[in-house]
Amino acid sequence: MKSTAVVGGLTLISRILGFIRDVVIAYVFGASTSTDAFFVAFKIPNFMRRLFGEGAFSQAFIPVISEYKTQRSQAEVKHLVDHVASHLGGVLLLVTVIGIVIAPLLVLIFAPGFFQNKEKYDLTVAMLQITFPYLLFIALTAFAGAVLNTYGRFAVPALTPVLLNVCLIGAAVWIAPSLEQPVMALAYAVFFAGIIQLAFQLPFLHRLHLLPKPRFKRHHEGVSRIYRLMLPALFGVSVSQINLLIDTLMASFLVTGSISWLYYSDRLMEFPLAIFGLALATVMLPDLSKSVARGDMQTYSKTLDWALRWLFLIVIPSMLGLIVLAAPILTTLFHNGEFSGDDVIRTSHSLIAYSVGLIGFVLIKVLASGFYSRQDTRTPVKIAVIAMVANMVLNLILIWPLAHAGLALATSLAALLNAGLLYRGLRTQGVFQPQPGWGSFLLRIGIASTCMVLLLWWGSGPLSLWLSMDTWERALHLSGWIAAGFVVYFASLAIFGFRLRHMNYYGIH
Repeated sequence: MKSTAVVGGLTLISRILGFIRDVVIAYVFGASTSTDAFFVAFKIPNFMRRLFGEGAFSQAFIPVISEYKTQRSQAEVKHLVDHVASHLGGVLLLVTVIGIVIAPLLVLIFAPGFFQNKEKYDLTVAMLQITFPYLLFIALTAFAGAVLNTYGRFAVPALTPVLLNVCLIGAAVWIAPSLEQPVMALAYAVFFAGIIQLAFQLPFLHRLHLLPKPRFKRHHEGVSRIYRLMLPALFGVSVSQINLLIDTLMASFLVTGSISWLYYSDRLMEFPLAIFGLALATVMLPDLSKSVARGDMQTYSKTLDWALRWLFLIVIPSMLGLIVLAAPILTTLFHNGEFSGDDVIRTSHSLIAYSVGLIGFVLIKVLASGFYSRQDTRTPVKIAVIAMVANMVLNLILIWPLAHAGLALATSLAALLNAGLLYRGLRTQGVFQPQPGWGSFLLRIGIASTCMVLLLWWGSGPLSLWLSMDTWERALHLSGWIAAGFVVYFASLAIFGFRLRHMNYYGIH
């Protein structure tokens, strides 16, 4: 739990800066043609980063390097790192060059609705050609982070995203006003942030004597295994990102601002997902992989059980809090400058829809680790295909009555389906056995969450009240109600018999 707390705490710092970044962007640019264009230009390489970086690559690489670290010499580990870095760097360089050349086609594929507006389309293409090299730098950063995580150096990779937020904030505040097309400053900030993030992690690899040197052996055993694991996982582990891109594609046909509304609501939904879900999955994968390498499946099962208990304890109240406080949170953070009251209302609709699936998004992170730690990438892929098809069908059904919020709700329902099938897969394979006490545990969480929701619903008041407040008054009120909800939730848990020592009852720390 200590490692999870470290990763979660540093991720919290990054996410707070991320919120400041989004507040600044919303204040300077609002929900406009230029922000729609930037978010698409950033989302395309960011999506590929999650495939090549902390997505499929990390899920395939960490179990293999954990096995090397556990069963082989340091020299063999270094040899693996050298060859993987060389292969990955070569592939990324090729993909980056191709991506820059075919940027007009990529925008046409991922945001076809932009083609109807030549100015928006051309602006998106120009920014994508600047942001696309971010993929090369940030995926290599994720590779370095995976090595550091395997050796228990969780803090550095968790802190690295702070640098991107600092670059974007600086660009929006100081560089954008001096440019003919101000939003281009954000594209340049993304490019330079990728270089800075990679450079930041290299000294820490050097301290472990694992700074890669170019080596290229065509049939290296470890690299071949990673490729075999990674190819199916390219699709499976990133299904939620693919679903979000489908949302962007369909939203490009909706009214201007739809992509921005989806972006801001997705960012808020990802706050608890990153702080706890991603942190927990990051720490768990090396531990689960080591248990598998030792053949200790009892510890493997108990580790999953422990992680799922923490997940439900934190994520359920976070999900309900986001739903109840959606409009007050958005008003407090973004209702300034160019971000209007109507933008708040429209964004709150998609935030509520995304929040419905928060438990599913976090479960996918944790349950997928249960497969990838055993080097099983095929089962999650089969499940991901089912979830993706379901998402497409739900998009077509829900976009008509609910517009952009329908796209968000479809993604959430698909995530819940994905998580449910992953859980069933672990049980069917016989590798996960829930420990006793889940019924009473969930009952206590349900009662405590109900008490919290009733308080927040009663106390938050109408949106008109929040719109009439100034920024500091909103912040004070929102902080007070979040603190009150926190106190009521954990006090209710304690009253109904929950104790934190129950989380360590089975000896997992």
